[in-house]
Amino acid sequence: LLNMKDICDFINTVDVEDIKPILKRQIDYNWAIAEEGIKGNYGANIGKVLLDMEGNNVRVRAKAMAAAGSDARMNGCELPVVINSGSGNQGITASVPVIVYAKELKVGEEKMYRALALSNLAAIHQKTPIGRLSAYCGAVSAGAGIAYLCGGGFKEIAHTVVNSLAIVSGIVCDGAKASCAAKIASAVEAGILGYNMYIRGQQFYGGDGIVTKGVEETLQNVGRLGKEGMKETNEEIIKIMIGE
Repeated sequence: LLNMKDICDFINTVDVEDIKPILKRQIDYNWAIAEEGIKGNYGANIGKVLLDMEGNNVRVRAKAMAAAGSDARMNGCELPVVINSGSGNQGITASVPVIVYAKELKVGEEKMYRALALSNLAAIHQKTPIGRLSAYCGAVSAGAGIAYLCGGGFKEIAHTVVNSLAIVSGIVCDGAKASCAAKIASAVEAGILGYNMYIRGQQFYGGDGIVTKGVEETLQNVGRLGKEGMKETNEEIIKIMIGE
């Protein structure tokens, strides 16, 4: 039922008051666990590593805060998270980087809510063809909301999605654990890179691996990869994890 064009039309026309209740809760909960992840000692502390390694600019903070939220969630923090497509990590990935950019760019509450709606719907759209369980990491869907906050329209958003999926599609899911945070950081980086590629006249084209001309066609390929292509991968991962 979803496609990127209709998603973009919806987020530009929806009455923000209709989407505000659920998104306000996502902001409050997911931001709280991200802050806890930065303050505490959880998992591999990917957020802290990124800030120490790369500095404190908005690109680094977007990756670090999302990673910190995941590290906390995967490693014992009991704070609640508003999920996306059945996944707390996807909920964190779809929201926290967008919140970081909204704060940095001082876009105002309404535009932040529209960007979050876009990010969440884009993540759902990307994950729907794959199904609930797959060896495909579903937390790689980052970047659409950031592109919108930076002034992008449908064309920029669509190319950001395609470019970022060309970079990180195929990261394997081997359960909920500390390395999820690092995968999320990589996905956010890919989303930011995908947007910055396009605004500089660079992009991946149809025929570049799984990329096909058109965002919907590329998303179909990603869905096929995750649902069909990684069935055997999923079985092998389970065998590895149980020591067969």
